[in-house]
Amino acid sequence: MSTDARIRELSERHKRLETKIEDKRKYPSTTDQELLDLKRQKLRIKDEISTLKSA
Repeated sequence: MSTDARIRELSERHKRLETKIEDKRKYPSTTDQELLDLKRQKLRIKDEISTLKSA
């Protein structure tokens, strides 16, 4: 897979996680830990995108 394709794939995953986080915030049954886990996943993806762009 090319770097550009990988960046596009990761960007899409990042957007889907953002949507999921926003959706989860609407429900009081969502725990802080669930949101934290999703945010960490999102941050890892963002970091990987940054690494690929700088390489």
